[in-house]
Amino acid sequence: MAHYLVTGAAGFIGARTSEMLLEQGHSVVGIDNMNDAYDPHMKEYRLRRLQANKGFFFHKADISEKPVIDLFRNDKFDGVIHLAARAGVRFSVDNPWVFLESNVMGTLNMLEVCRQFGCKKIVMASTSSIYGENPPYPTPETASSSEPLQPYAASKKGAEALTHSYHHLHDIDVTIVRYFTVYGPAGRPDLAIFRFVKWIIEGEPIRINGDGTQSRGFTYVDDIARGTIAALKPLGYEIINLGGHEVITINGLVDLVEDLTGKKADVQYGPPNLADMFMNQADVTKAREVLGWNPQVKLREGIKNLIDWYYAERDWAHLVKL
Repeated sequence: MAHYLVTGAAGFIGARTSEMLLEQGHSVVGIDNMNDAYDPHMKEYRLRRLQANKGFFFHKADISEKPVIDLFRNDKFDGVIHLAARAGVRFSVDNPWVFLESNVMGTLNMLEVCRQFGCKKIVMASTSSIYGENPPYPTPETASSSEPLQPYAASKKGAEALTHSYHHLHDIDVTIVRYFTVYGPAGRPDLAIFRFVKWIIEGEPIRINGDGTQSRGFTYVDDIARGTIAALKPLGYEIINLGGHEVITINGLVDLVEDLTGKKADVQYGPPNLADMFMNQADVTKAREVLGWNPQVKLREGIKNLIDWYYAERDWAHLVKL
């Protein structure tokens, strides 16, 4: 069995990826600074679940700080799954500095862990936001990523460039997985699906930026975690889209949550946010060909899983700040 480092282990995708690795019999060292980018109760919940597993070891530390490199001096990792990041296109407009520190400096430090301690494989999470305003749909990896619209996407572009330089100079095998919109149980409370589920179940108004005709390609977190783990295979240097295979408008998403909960939404529309992309949809042909990856969970099934989870955890989940 292998030994992996997962950064952002208490994050949404990081926690599910770590769980899957542990279920497969691997050992996992997780690191997360447990920041308050969104309500910390969610990360604390995920971390408690992970710490109940044998084979999981945890560091509460910030990957953007250079001394963090030495935490791993005595580890011999078979791979680094680098998922830690400040995420959110809107928040990055307000505080771009923290995004550059976490997403660029943090990536540099994890590449140094690989270089200094002999790990030859890193998988790094990037974002569909990197494709900018008017990519082709569905969007292939060959679409331009040189015109990011927000500091978040720009910071991910910088991190991608750093990984290429370390691949070239130090022969580190790099796979960049560009995530499209991910959802599921214990998901990020700053994203639309979690908010819609909570607002509709609790009878609170739903706030939508724009007229709701904007659309997203959604993929369930288990499918994303499986694709991320599959990307640990040696590939040299590759960029691979994951997710975004099932597209729905925001209005359609509200309708679906209404149908599954049996509750009516009180929808309030506001002005569009300039940091938001109007649409995303991934071309995942490369993921199928290179990783053998196919999403398995349909949108309706996945949202039902989230709703069931919310009801099961409602005693504390209803208090999560959005």
